Amino acid sequence: MAGSDARSLSAEALEELRRRAVAAVEAGGTRAAVARLLGVSRKTVGAWVSSYQRLGDEAFRPKRRGRRPGEQYALTPAQQAWTVRTIVDGRPDRHGLPHRLWNRQAIAELINREFGVLISTTTVSQYLVRWGLIEESRLMDLMRGRVTEIAPRQRTPIRGDEWLSDADAVWVAWTRPHQPPDSGPGPVTSGQNLMTGFRDYFGDVNVLLAMSTRGTMFFQAQQGPFDADQAGEFLRHLMAQFARGLNVVVCVWPRDHYAILRLWSRSDLGRVSFRFTLG
Repeated sequence: MAGSDARSLSAEALEELRRRAVAAVEAGGTRAAVARLLGVSRKTVGAWVSSYQRLGDEAFRPKRRGRRPGEQYALTPAQQAWTVRTIVDGRPDRHGLPHRLWNRQAIAELINREFGVLISTTTVSQYLVRWGLIEESRLMDLMRGRVTEIAPRQRTPIRGDEWLSDADAVWVAWTRPHQPPDSGPGPVTSGQNLMTGFRDYFGDVNVLLAMSTRGTMFFQAQQGPFDADQAGEFLRHLMAQFARGLNVVVCVWPRDHYAILRLWSRSDLGRVSFRFTLG
């Protein structure tokens, strides 16, 4: 077993191997003979013996190798929690950023400004999914479904569903994060409840999310449900971001707030069309 192979052992196995090597040398064996017997290099045995002579039994305990699960993340648990709370606290322009709505770039700029950490927009997407804040994959699945019926079917159809031929298509959802799909071991322990209980940790967070067919994403989040004015403001900011006509497809929306959709469809917002795929 080479030195690198020894390092591939579990912590318990490596500790036992070190103890056996030092004990054999202390009993009178040569380092070369002990190395051959245990299948490691003579240099490795020498390092273990020297470390034992300096540190005693502490030398047998393997030092932490690499990063523990979750430590590969650029942000500490406290930084992650601060970032989520800042997003929920208000739109990015409230925090001095040149963006009307949150998007991947705005979050990357916030993190760089506050923590001096440069991360890519791809990494931002991974964080958003890990936190459970954005259900990006679910929205993508709904976009692929190409369902265009007006709903709720049991109510009077909502007008304004004429499709604009020269406008961007944007899929909109109102979600309430509960638990991320991947709640395995991460940078925050289960006792802290960031990864395993979003609402226990951050409260009654509601998210309005829009994604274009090109994957461009904008959203805003807040504590508690959105009212008609807040939802209307989101839509106006969304139109300003694209600076052209929009075909808005609403695919996820709480049933108790369907009245807001009726207000949207009857508002004079310019070049915007609505379709509703709610079941």
